[in-house]
Amino acid sequence: MRFEAVPGDGNSVLKLLSNLGAGKNARAARRKAGMDITWVTDRIAVGGGIWNADNMATVSRAGITHIIDMQIEFDDTPLAQPHGISVCWNPVDDDFEPKPAEVFERGVEFALGALEEERAKLFVHCAAGVHRAPMMTLALLGVMGWEVEDAMDLIEGRRPAADFAEVYVRSVEKFLKGRR
Repeated sequence: MRFEAVPGDGNSVLKLLSNLGAGKNARAARRKAGMDITWVTDRIAVGGGIWNADNMATVSRAGITHIIDMQIEFDDTPLAQPHGISVCWNPVDDDFEPKPAEVFERGVEFALGALEEERAKLFVHCAAGVHRAPMMTLALLGVMGWEVEDAMDLIEGRRPAADFAEVYVRSVEKFLKGRR
């Protein structure tokens, strides 16, 4: 069993969650109830799924103008249109299999084009912001001149939940080597 603090009416209320059954569903519902955005640089953020119109409004209020949506589970495009946010839906399965260079090329080209705009802010996300979004952010920073290890340190330092699966890091390294 796990205890978790849940915001209440000014007081912190303890909510008991079981690691069985409802615990997993409660965590998923919580992710859908608010935005999970971590700024890696002043213009590049990484995080979890947007899922609904209220969260997209939060994204818009954060000044985000462009989104790379790495989740295969949900396309943000219809939610983003009313806010004038450009979306690159780059659906990738979080299957711990090697990723092709085309996945990185699509996201990186979109990001570089966006970042040419002086006021653009980019949000790279997947469902939980743990594997796919950090992987794409790593590829982007690598193309921008960062060494892979330094970029991983930056991302993990800002977003401790980021988890760089070895197969994904190798995929990014292969992509970067092919661009040189």
